[in-house]
Amino acid sequence: MHPSRSDFTAVVLQNLATTAPYHLSHLVDAEESRSGVTPDRLHPAFHTSFDWHSCVHMHWLGVELLLDGEDDPRLPAALGRTLTAQRLLGEAAHLDAHPVFERPYGWAWAARLTAASGRLPRPAWRDALQPLADTVYRLTEGWLARLDHPVRHGLHSNTAFGLTLLHEAADELDRADDTERIADAARRLFAGDRGWPAGWELSGHDFLSAGLCEADLMSRVLPADEFATWFDGFLPDPTPLLRPVEVSDPGDPHLVHLDGLNLSRAGAAHRLAAVLGDTGLAAAAEELLGLGLRSLGNRDFVATHWLATFAWDALRSRPDQRRSISTNGAT
Repeated sequence: MHPSRSDFTAVVLQNLATTAPYHLSHLVDAEESRSGVTPDRLHPAFHTSFDWHSCVHMHWLGVELLLDGEDDPRLPAALGRTLTAQRLLGEAAHLDAHPVFERPYGWAWAARLTAASGRLPRPAWRDALQPLADTVYRLTEGWLARLDHPVRHGLHSNTAFGLTLLHEAADELDRADDTERIADAARRLFAGDRGWPAGWELSGHDFLSAGLCEADLMSRVLPADEFATWFDGFLPDPTPLLRPVEVSDPGDPHLVHLDGLNLSRAGAAHRLAAVLGDTGLAAAAEELLGLGLRSLGNRDFVATHWLATFAWDALRSRPDQRRSISTNGAT
């Protein structure tokens, strides 16, 4: 039995009369912040850097810089002001109350921040972050149990990118059950993929390569020989994904994503080159990285609130910089 016109009308009327729940997406300007509408009321730790996930990964970058030897005392002071147990408990509570908020991109960066903090000589921030990481992985477990179809595009909700970071952080944090759960989900969702349409992948404001993200993830959850076979069937010609992309307007907040695409492609290509022993991939990664690093000269906030993170990640993915990541047969 097909619904009648009155059935549709009833749905419309019900929706027009329902005021809550309502997902408010609102850019708070300076005048509004003076009147009390401020992000810090929702996000006690991660309320800068334009949005929640960028704030989280800027904290990650700060920790990475300390691990690399940065000795500017302002950096640990700035991180210490926000990475407090009380503030982070507030962030964990917000995720609990809003269990799809920042899934999976922000979750993944929060887990990665926790893992990086644990490498500091005195990992107090890791301990403060632990309730947030626990929340992230508990939510991830429930999400994966319901996830039948991955998201395959070049933006924040890309499933493979989120799972890659979550898997890496879980491994580093010795969360063996989470590591294997994510690996199982990756194999279930992606192991049967063949013939990725590389020539059709790029869209107008991607900052991730969906194909390279998927390959990067699978390189971590398959033994090296199985991965090489899978990669040949999945991406027999990666050339279209390795061409640098020029940005026509670096002040446009969406178009500038393409600068990030060059950087994220560079990082993924370097990691894949290391697994596959492919010098062509490595050379392409360097070309992408060279163009991507130029974007760090863009001082517009549409660029500065996030691109440095992807530049750092690409640089640390070079063979001489890459940290050893324990995987199931691939390094």
